[in-house]
Amino acid sequence: MLKPLSLALFLIAGSALSTGAMAQKASKNPPPSAASRTVQGSTPYAQRPDAMQFADDLAVRRDLDPEWVRATLGQARFLAQVPKLVLPPTQGTAKNWAAYKSRFVEPIRIRAGVRFWQKNSAALARAEREYGVPADIIVGIIGVETIYGQQMGNFRVIDALATLAFDFPDAHPRAQARSEFFRRELEQFLSLVQRNGTDPFAPRGSYAGAMGLGQFMPSSWARYAVDGNGDGQIDLFGSAEDAIASVANYFIAHGWTSGMPTHYAVSFDPAGADMDTLLAPDILPTFSAASMAAKGAIVQGTGAQHSGPLALVELQNGDGAPSYVAGTENFYAITRYNWSSYYALAVIELGQAVAQARAGAR
Repeated sequence: MLKPLSLALFLIAGSALSTGAMAQKASKNPPPSAASRTVQGSTPYAQRPDAMQFADDLAVRRDLDPEWVRATLGQARFLAQVPKLVLPPTQGTAKNWAAYKSRFVEPIRIRAGVRFWQKNSAALARAEREYGVPADIIVGIIGVETIYGQQMGNFRVIDALATLAFDFPDAHPRAQARSEFFRRELEQFLSLVQRNGTDPFAPRGSYAGAMGLGQFMPSSWARYAVDGNGDGQIDLFGSAEDAIASVANYFIAHGWTSGMPTHYAVSFDPAGADMDTLLAPDILPTFSAASMAAKGAIVQGTGAQHSGPLALVELQNGDGAPSYVAGTENFYAITRYNWSSYYALAVIELGQAVAQARAGAR
């Protein structure tokens, strides 16, 4: 989750962390292993005055051992490929919903999703019951993010976060804001591992520092991750139960309403629609079904009686005609995981495809 980006670290106060990569506990913060101290071909941040000043300031803000913060951050390494990966795509590539969908709603993910659902059916049913988030939405998220844990990322999280905190590419249109975002994420990450005595060089994740089955960023883990299996620990790497409950909790925190559809089909008045007005709010639900109809977009089926606000969501199809849906507040909640209507609809349709395949297998 870049996602915001997606992506989270669990509440530090009083919680214990256990992950497949992070569960190397010690009574005090362990020294990094020799293998974790270097990353070939990169530059240590111990040589960067700005990084060391950040470490000193962080130690004061978080009441952490300043020597530990400096020593730990000083061993983070610049990853030359990471700044390239966060740059927006070059101009001239048209958005294409059909092509985007084909990357996620495809046989490999569907088969893996059926296995994941079968193995974790009790946890998914419990999350649906306790949080009101349908199992297929949770399954869709984890499938799109990591193919159910198969691709959780191979970048050392501390290196990825430090690179984007101190060397975010100037060519990015939002370079300053994004650099500040990653400095906050780095602070959350260092606070977590220091207080829990875990190896700060062990966790692996995405190039943006997202971790676990659901690709939570450190701040999201801190705010929304929960102990789904009741063992007193939060493990978003190795515990599907924790990951499932945490994804559901994330959606509740971002306005998910139990029982509300995510979207409805929409058609247009042959006499024409006021597309400029309808598309101006983008994915933010703004119009009632009646006001959309008055502007020439007719919500189909039960959507005509939908009581909440709706958004006319446009999905471009390259050189072809765009696709449209009327997105509800629950559709908008999915975009809080990744700010993209294409992402949200891929999550929805992958979850539906897995549910259908599972029903067929049964």
